[in-house]
Amino acid sequence: MLRSLRSFNWREALPRMAADFAIVHFSMIAALAVSVVYQTGTGRGAEAEAIVSGFSLYYTAFFGVLSPIFPLVFLLNGFYTHSRAYIGRYKIWVILRGVVLAAIVFFAANFLLFGSENVGRSVALPFMVLAAAGAASARIAKDFLEARYLVRLKTAPALAPRPDWVLVVGGAGYIGSILVERLLEKGYRVRVLDSLLYGDEPLRPVRNNPDFELMVGDCRNIQDVVKAVRGVESVIHLAAIVGDPACEQDHGPALETNYAATRMLIEIAKGHGVSRFLFASSCSVYGATDIEMDENAAVRPISLYGRTKVDSERALLEARSQTFHPTILRFATVFGLGYRPRFDLVVNLLTAKAYQEGVITIYNGQQWRPFIHVCDLVEATVRVLEAPVRLVTGEILNVGDSRLNHTLTEVAEVIQQTFRNVRIEHVENADRRNYRVNFDKIVNRAGFRARYTLRDGIEELRNALDAGLIADYTDLRYHNQRYLKAVGGPTYKDEVDALVMAAFSNQRTNHPELAAIEAPST
Repeated sequence: MLRSLRSFNWREALPRMAADFAIVHFSMIAALAVSVVYQTGTGRGAEAEAIVSGFSLYYTAFFGVLSPIFPLVFLLNGFYTHSRAYIGRYKIWVILRGVVLAAIVFFAANFLLFGSENVGRSVALPFMVLAAAGAASARIAKDFLEARYLVRLKTAPALAPRPDWVLVVGGAGYIGSILVERLLEKGYRVRVLDSLLYGDEPLRPVRNNPDFELMVGDCRNIQDVVKAVRGVESVIHLAAIVGDPACEQDHGPALETNYAATRMLIEIAKGHGVSRFLFASSCSVYGATDIEMDENAAVRPISLYGRTKVDSERALLEARSQTFHPTILRFATVFGLGYRPRFDLVVNLLTAKAYQEGVITIYNGQQWRPFIHVCDLVEATVRVLEAPVRLVTGEILNVGDSRLNHTLTEVAEVIQQTFRNVRIEHVENADRRNYRVNFDKIVNRAGFRARYTLRDGIEELRNALDAGLIADYTDLRYHNQRYLKAVGGPTYKDEVDALVMAAFSNQRTNHPELAAIEAPST
């Protein structure tokens, strides 16, 4: 509540407060009409007449005096500050909660100050319903009209780019290429720093966009990073050697790319006045657990990949200042079609196997995993970037949707609904990693809800396979660990890079949970 008052903008809020004040008064008058109609319709004419005769005095002498309680309680509940970023059902819930709380405070004050001068339940209950419906409907209508207006703007030829640049480090990857496209659609100027280890094909759809700039470079090279960061307002850091197998293949490059390069990027970003810094972490940092994990839960990474993410998170949060606002995004397990689709991800891999081989193998089917479609992941990232900074600075956000926590057996069943003739084989082994994740916080802070289900992503991949967009899902380009094993990991430009990375890598020794990580190979 105090945060709501600190972030309150009178000029923006006064029209909304006036509208809510009018809705409250209209709701009380309408509640009177509802009550009179009800009493008359049930043969209680005397009661109806008494309500009418006494209402004028009550409305002017009592309700009018206490009605400012409503906009005041609404203010303390964030109606005019942070809840403006909410959408959908959660926004409606916040409104309903605020109206009910305001009504309780109002009727309590009415009783304490004026004793028996009160309205009966036949007026009070309709009033609460009408006030809640009015406040919610006004905001839903506003959001609808704004959405329609923004759609028309997007198609207008005079859409001006936003003045600020966003740097996407690792923007040519599975997630990054779709994120870049989405940012350009929303009017941002976007710069990408990427070594193009997997090629530039994912970025070809945006290469001719005048608001797009590609810098081919290595996030471990200090000169490349300085050039990329210069002049940008926000950084979205996606670059990493992703996944447990790829990191275990060579600990040195994994530690440098996933941790040391992040440490270097933090220092350079702060030095160049970058305000917003979004970091792609992973829900795998929670390790193996049988309970649903939220952002307050202890992290227990069980792999090098997870440990580098945890330590990068800590470095970012320690770097937070009044001008530097990091946000940690712990991504759920991604699925869905992309410009560089990945078939080392469980849903995508099982879908491709079902399509081409007609049989899938499920290991330890009762294990839980949180899932999210790649387009939903991108939308969540953009929502966090655009959220009021006070809601996300220094915060850790699980990125996903609780409705997409599934067991591996459930994943197989959804695949079988799409591929009717697929055969499912169940195998038990020693890999018992199991975790479910709670995603309420990103709903509250950024108003994010997933649009895509598992079945949507599976059908999308089937259609792509049918259309021949993916000739062979076993191609090395679609598998991080196999590709790195075949072509080798990223190499240094010169010895300076090695020395810089060694310096930043050595900072991990301050944190005992990284003591088991190997030093970079020489």
